[in-house]
Amino acid sequence: MTKSLQVDVVGVGLNAIDTLIFVPQFPGYGSKVEFRSASTQPGGQVATAMVACSRWGLRTRYVGKLGDDLAAKTHAADFTGAGVETHITTVEGCASAQSFILVDPRGERTVLWRRDERLALKAEELDREWIVNARALLVDGADTAAATDAAKWARAAGVPVIADLDEPYPLLGPLLENVDYLIVSRDFPAKLTGESDLRKSLTTLQGRFGSRVSAATLGTEGVLAWDGKQFYYSPAYNVPVVDSTGAGDIFHAAFIYALLQDWQLQRTLDFSCAAAALNCMAAGARGGNQPLEQIHRLMSSAERHPAAY
Repeated sequence: MTKSLQVDVVGVGLNAIDTLIFVPQFPGYGSKVEFRSASTQPGGQVATAMVACSRWGLRTRYVGKLGDDLAAKTHAADFTGAGVETHITTVEGCASAQSFILVDPRGERTVLWRRDERLALKAEELDREWIVNARALLVDGADTAAATDAAKWARAAGVPVIADLDEPYPLLGPLLENVDYLIVSRDFPAKLTGESDLRKSLTTLQGRFGSRVSAATLGTEGVLAWDGKQFYYSPAYNVPVVDSTGAGDIFHAAFIYALLQDWQLQRTLDFSCAAAALNCMAAGARGGNQPLEQIHRLMSSAERHPAAY
């Protein structure tokens, strides 16, 4: 294949079409609840992060799979509009991944999702040139074998690997051994280590797999990170929350942006929390993806939630 152009960040992982359903309260078993509003928007962990990075001026590349339905056209339009280079395999006769997301009045979301097994990205469907011709790689681990190969290529080429993980997928060890910045959901460290104390579990993760940084995003409690020497903590920004969908995806995008600016870790975490907070002020995984000026403004003016760590 022809040599790929250099980009700032390449993402290998999930996309989804999200149907957001705003409800007055979470439905009880066997109940009927009148919903307040509904909308359909593109989402997915890595796909959303690549769109956000592109909107902030980074050159981005997305690698993934879609069906041959209307949802795929929606994704394509959003990638094109944001200027994301794509390497997408289309699966004929297959629906793209979809999520139905219930959002309650506090902005908390509950996700129902489905992805056809034919949409799993296989390692042999990757091109090494897509990965090594980038300054950073983001993976989510859902298709573990493909993510692992991409991470190994990146590691060998000196490209930092950032991982966005919320589940201990099978055969995850080889991937984790090639991750530089392990940024996971709140419950992930305990699931993988069996240690309920977050400080201890993050230390264990970093020591076991050798990442530069291990961190857990904590919703309204912010983020806690360990770099092998000390802990860094950034409380969440106190903003009116409409919908928390995509907050973690935008956090990872902001982390990558800051990493490529060579910022100190504390500033990186503060910036990432601010970007995530702004996204929560609108509906959808990308609905509150704001310009850099807005993020910096929030960092300088907004109150924070009480420190939890």
